[in-house]
Amino acid sequence: MIVLRVIVNALIMAGEISAVAGLAWLGWQQPYVFAALTALLAFLLGLHLDYQRLKHEYPFYFNSERPRFLIGLRIVSLGDSIVKGLVAGLVALITFSGTDDDRRFIVAVVFAVAVYAGASLLRRLSISFGAKPAHWGFFRLAVPMGLIFSGGIALAAAMDYVKVATLTDIGRQLVFDMPAKPSIEHVSDLLFSLKQYIDSVIATLLANLIPLDWAQILSLIISVNVLTGFIVALYALIIAEAVRWAERRMAR
Repeated sequence: MIVLRVIVNALIMAGEISAVAGLAWLGWQQPYVFAALTALLAFLLGLHLDYQRLKHEYPFYFNSERPRFLIGLRIVSLGDSIVKGLVAGLVALITFSGTDDDRRFIVAVVFAVAVYAGASLLRRLSISFGAKPAHWGFFRLAVPMGLIFSGGIALAAAMDYVKVATLTDIGRQLVFDMPAKPSIEHVSDLLFSLKQYIDSVIATLLANLIPLDWAQILSLIISVNVLTGFIVALYALIIAEAVRWAERRMAR
């Protein structure tokens, strides 16, 4: 029985790692498909979870246990879900699309590490405290996962795996490399360069006010890369829910 449990646990872990690797590969090789999938998942999950959250929060804002017309909450949750879906799809596309395959591969690796870390954290919260991975992942995990992703990109840049463009590089890219009718890939490359440049400028400015180590940490917190945290949290909660379902089935 113990041997069987060990084998099943190993299979669940292998499935979890395979799912993370598959997501990273999809983002790297098929950014448009990945962006569309991300937008759809954000919309569908938001449609359900935002509605549940609004029902729970309603008594906090109004002198009533439940609204007179639940359709009102459905409409609000629908609007929130549409916005979240569009933003998630756009951020996913900007994150993974581009013409620099080496840069996109590094982004995919950092993304995979962040998703695995998020799924592991949600699993641990579920086991230790009975937390609901879907609720925590959708509403509470975006910022921490964004910091992990931002830190991973910064580490890759510090190790020269990702180039930090200068203002001259950005100007050259905009004037000479950008076609007359730029594609999404060219725009994504430019935006990524701008993000890295802005992060380096922020760190330099902060270093004049506070110690360098703290300036670098603070620049990670306010980095544009943190926006990717919602996408990381989205896939982390799906994987964590699947893992916990498999573990509960095994425990029966």
